[in-house]
Amino acid sequence: MKEANLIIIGAGPGGYRAAEYAAKQGLKVVVFEGSEVGGTCLNVGCIPTKTYVHSATFDEARERMAAVVPQLRQGVEGILSNPNITLVREKARFVDAHTVEASPSGEVWRGVNIIIATGSETKMIPVQGLDDPRLVDSTGLLALESLPKRLCIIGAGVIGMEFASAFQRFGSDVTVIEFLKECLPALDSDIAKRLRKTLEKKGITFKMKTAVQNLADIDADVILMATGRKPRTEGLNLEALGVTLAPNGAIPVNENYQLSTLNSQLSTVYAIGDVNGRQMLAHAAEMQAIRAVNHIIGKKDGIRFDVMPAAIFTTPEAACVGPSEDQLKERGIAYTCRKSFWRANGKALAMDEAEGLLKLFVGSAGLILGCHAYGAHSADIIQEVSVLMCKDTTVGELADMVHIHPTLSEILLAAAEG
Repeated sequence: MKEANLIIIGAGPGGYRAAEYAAKQGLKVVVFEGSEVGGTCLNVGCIPTKTYVHSATFDEARERMAAVVPQLRQGVEGILSNPNITLVREKARFVDAHTVEASPSGEVWRGVNIIIATGSETKMIPVQGLDDPRLVDSTGLLALESLPKRLCIIGAGVIGMEFASAFQRFGSDVTVIEFLKECLPALDSDIAKRLRKTLEKKGITFKMKTAVQNLADIDADVILMATGRKPRTEGLNLEALGVTLAPNGAIPVNENYQLSTLNSQLSTVYAIGDVNGRQMLAHAAEMQAIRAVNHIIGKKDGIRFDVMPAAIFTTPEAACVGPSEDQLKERGIAYTCRKSFWRANGKALAMDEAEGLLKLFVGSAGLILGCHAYGAHSADIIQEVSVLMCKDTTVGELADMVHIHPTLSEILLAAAEG
């Protein structure tokens, strides 16, 4: 039996970040990964899709993906080559709360602590025709070697909207089918509607409040299932730990990402990233990794998991941090909404990017509660708001901060000035 201070199952953003950070703290780490390092995000998720988002043609997108992904994967390999890290290119299953067995070798490792970072996988909705050869998930769509003439996307969440925007630009006839009344449910409904209308003007067809019954009824060359993702736990043998998964298939954890919410004997087992179902974002997984390792080594941190920015890389892009106006109303929180528009910003007009709206939500004491926006580089603007929220900044304090002219950041300043 081999031993380590920390065993990590999965080498995606959460896993390799935990390994890198723990190794710097002097821990002996072993990482198990049965596939390519980098996880979904690097190999078939956020990085490949961004090469599509920032490419003019389908062929250019495929060329850029083929160049960028291996380069970044090599970077992760470099991180995991730290002398304090052992990379085992196999899957791992639990024997008990301190022991895992590698598959297929059968090699047994014992760790003082174990972090589960196995990520997520495509969630298929129960419809007829799932064996339809035209059906792909995001991984399958990225693997296409030729541009589909007609692409139908089921689901208007982040994955669906990003691919819809990219493939419309490449020249595909794109239709998006969504069961809900509006796209991007995590985004402010006003912002989401305006973004959808903008994409409709570009030529994307949206069928909202529409339920798919049978894939055979869909007239398309390729059908993308983009109905969300689910935690990946199969093969971990969590039964050996007595773990009961949440209704959404996630591993329940506490504020330090320990499984001890289920059993005090599981205080040395952690679950970070998509597998715990809390905030299914790569940057959330990375920060959860830091929190988990900090708890292991007994270090306090000030990470604000209640302030979690997110972006949707359509054209134009959208982003948000904090609750939407709809959520503020539902929660009965007093607020005022301050708006500003891209069309009133000199840099936006100079860039020929006049389409966009920012909504800044301010509490009764002037505290910034959240911000939702769509428009060129809205993710960068929302990141600034995220930083301010982490420091409990008031809108008055924001209004006193000098912003470079001409920049898109003046859109936020305009909202703050009211």
